[in-house]
Amino acid sequence: METVLDLASFVSASPTPYHAVAEVVRRLTAAGFTEQRETQEWDSTNGGRFLVRDGTVLAWYVGPNARPERPFRIFAAHTDSPTLRIKPRPDSGSVGWRQANVEVYGGPLWNSWLDRDLGLAGRLALYDGTVVPVHVARPLLRVPQLAIHLDREANQGLKLDPQRHLLPIWGLGPAHEGDLIEFLAAEADVPAGEVAAHDLVVHELTPPATIGRDNELFASPRLDNQASLFAGVQALLAAAESDPETIPVFVGFDHEEVGSASATGAGGPLLEWVLTQLAGGSDQRYRAFAASRCLSVDVTQAAHPNYLEKHETDHLVLPNHGPALKVNANQRYATDAPGAAAWRRACRDAGVPTQVFVSRNNVPCGSTVGPIMSTRLGIRTVDVGIGVLSMHSARELCGAQDPGHMIAAGTAFLTDPA
Repeated sequence: METVLDLASFVSASPTPYHAVAEVVRRLTAAGFTEQRETQEWDSTNGGRFLVRDGTVLAWYVGPNARPERPFRIFAAHTDSPTLRIKPRPDSGSVGWRQANVEVYGGPLWNSWLDRDLGLAGRLALYDGTVVPVHVARPLLRVPQLAIHLDREANQGLKLDPQRHLLPIWGLGPAHEGDLIEFLAAEADVPAGEVAAHDLVVHELTPPATIGRDNELFASPRLDNQASLFAGVQALLAAAESDPETIPVFVGFDHEEVGSASATGAGGPLLEWVLTQLAGGSDQRYRAFAASRCLSVDVTQAAHPNYLEKHETDHLVLPNHGPALKVNANQRYATDAPGAAAWRRACRDAGVPTQVFVSRNNVPCGSTVGPIMSTRLGIRTVDVGIGVLSMHSARELCGAQDPGHMIAAGTAFLTDPA
């Protein structure tokens, strides 16, 4: 229970990738990790380091007996979640309602955002080059759905046009350009005229909670993929305490939900650059990469009791039965047999149960950062994740024991010298 309550605190502090990175950094700093800035000379001394670029964070630990050819054990997750993003010119409205223009980010379940009290968070970029975080953690916006009296067929299949039907209301009165940014500038205590640009998203405000007869379930926003992000930083901290023979590395990428093709996504150069520095240069990195392994950690589909026909009956993922190994013959997941064996060994060493997820042939699965990293780096990668219901909803559900299982198995993976 202590672990899932800590996860609840993590999620509540992390409404955006930038806030999630700040929370990761807070935990790493408290454990004695220090920052490696991209603009500064590489620090090759032993100890824990972290590097931040926007919504992406990398961290690693080099023990006192480290040598350049030491293999890497990488725990990779992502910081972003499907949501509604505020457009550059946000102010809109009609017939006396003040609204915000939004753009769909990733593949959210649109209907899950209806009739919820929503906050707003992100960052404001000022003309002087500084970037200021902003977090409105109180009810500010709401996307109201149409009354049943005006759409008698709504319960036969709700159809939403994201351009017309997802604009949230945030007040009354005429819409004036600059209103929302002026409001947010005041929240962040900066002059509104100094705000040059912004990255802002709406977020669900209902606090995470354990539910069920015996509190055996955990409901929360952004389990995809902050449950994995949280597990990764906790696993790295636990691995560092054991002074492993490996070099444990943790990375939380931004932009996974929109394809990872960005400077801070898994398709970008950042992880490769850090690993090359840790390996001692481009000549040594090939030997280190050949002996390395990566764990790509993202949530997966738990078996839905109301839609069992959507699941492969011999590969059902159940809550509190441990993280699932994710396998796909078409390489939507990067898992192969040796990688699966390494994962099973880590689970056995940690005393953690594990399962296998395979999608039905007639129900295509999603993908992760795993295939992208294995393609870019040539490092053996295995895809895993805890099972959730309502994936990509504004609020998701998992087993309350599974986050702890993921931390234990992830720690064993990061410290496995075999």
